[in-house]
Amino acid sequence: MKLIIAIIRQEKLEDVKKALSEVGCDGMTVSEVKGRGSQQGIRESYRGSSYCIDLIPKTRVEVVIKDDELDVIVDAIRNGAYTGNIGDGKIFVQPVEDVIRIRTGEAGDGAI
Repeated sequence: MKLIIAIIRQEKLEDVKKALSEVGCDGMTVSEVKGRGSQQGIRESYRGSSYCIDLIPKTRVEVVIKDDELDVIVDAIRNGAYTGNIGDGKIFVQPVEDVIRIRTGEAGDGAI
């Protein structure tokens, strides 16, 4: 099993949810986060003063999947989140040792 963590633009969440749903992935956890990458923030001006917003609001999408679904799910997230501009985000893939469904005690792939 794999844990996919995608940090995406806030405005692309609906596109990512739709793309995941189209490939049969409906379960996910979504969080609002702040961070920065290579863009190093945004420079803005307010009433003549210039300032830098160095932590940009982003959305974190987490999905646990079976190993054989990895390429399809990563492609769906990438296609849904893509704008072609700096700040589109990142996708991280990590191994998952086990999953246990609290209600039934079911474990492994069947608990996803």
